[in-house]
Amino acid sequence: MKIIECVPNFSEGRDREKVEEIVHAASGTGGVKILDYSLDGDHNRSVLTFIGSPEDVKIGAMAACRKALELIDMRMHKGVHPRIGAVDVVPFIPLMDSAMEDAVDVAHSFGRAFGEENNIPVYFYGAAALREDRKSLAQVRRGQYEGLKEKMGDSSWMPDAGPTLFNPRGGATAVGARKPLIAFNVNFDSDDIGLAKEIARSIRYSSGGLEHVMAMGVRLAGRKKVQVSMNLTDYEVTSPRKVFDAIKKKAALHGVTILESELIGLMPEAALADTTAEYLKLSGFRREMILENNI
Repeated sequence: MKIIECVPNFSEGRDREKVEEIVHAASGTGGVKILDYSLDGDHNRSVLTFIGSPEDVKIGAMAACRKALELIDMRMHKGVHPRIGAVDVVPFIPLMDSAMEDAVDVAHSFGRAFGEENNIPVYFYGAAALREDRKSLAQVRRGQYEGLKEKMGDSSWMPDAGPTLFNPRGGATAVGARKPLIAFNVNFDSDDIGLAKEIARSIRYSSGGLEHVMAMGVRLAGRKKVQVSMNLTDYEVTSPRKVFDAIKKKAALHGVTILESELIGLMPEAALADTTAEYLKLSGFRREMILENNI
């Protein structure tokens, strides 16, 4: 049976009512199963996870993303997480009998329809990228929403789908296909943002750190703490345990301890093969956060 997972990220993490309206829009699609959703006020971002057949997932994603565009105005948005639009990123992930080609097909079909129907510029990334220089999500989001209008004025950054004009309310959307990704954050018992940025720089792959690690240091104003926020794009190469140990060691050199870690969304069971939730200090961890327990 072909199953596709979709994990759209929306630029709203402070208004629970709005986020639940978006979740409800997706859940109203027959054949779609909601696995998880979460909000983060400092990042001002929410993440929804659902699965279904390729066609059902496409319909569910369209419903959720359409509702998000109704509710979110990027001209009012502030948050510490990089973003280019109200519907910031919509990745499709192959599960069970699905192949990456299936996820790419859904991404392209969804992205073209979403962009045209909602007047939103769309960039394809990851395995769905149409150009080599757009495979990296970080590259697509470079300049963020605030730099998007100028970026779109460059002929080399014309969208892959949707309109070619800047949409000030909705921004743009990155649509992709990828392997399962782990969104993993480590929070310090410290408010030293310089330290968080230094550690993030030392572990992220683009700065010469660990393979398949994207990382940034951010301040959690609501908690008066700092965080290294990460995406682990291939947990089989760099596991949560490996990156946690590296961060712990670097923090200890500065006399700082890890307060807790956070999982945003779900993770494959194999990502805990060399460790436990307790070792990683995973806050609020539940067995339901293991992807396989929901399929």
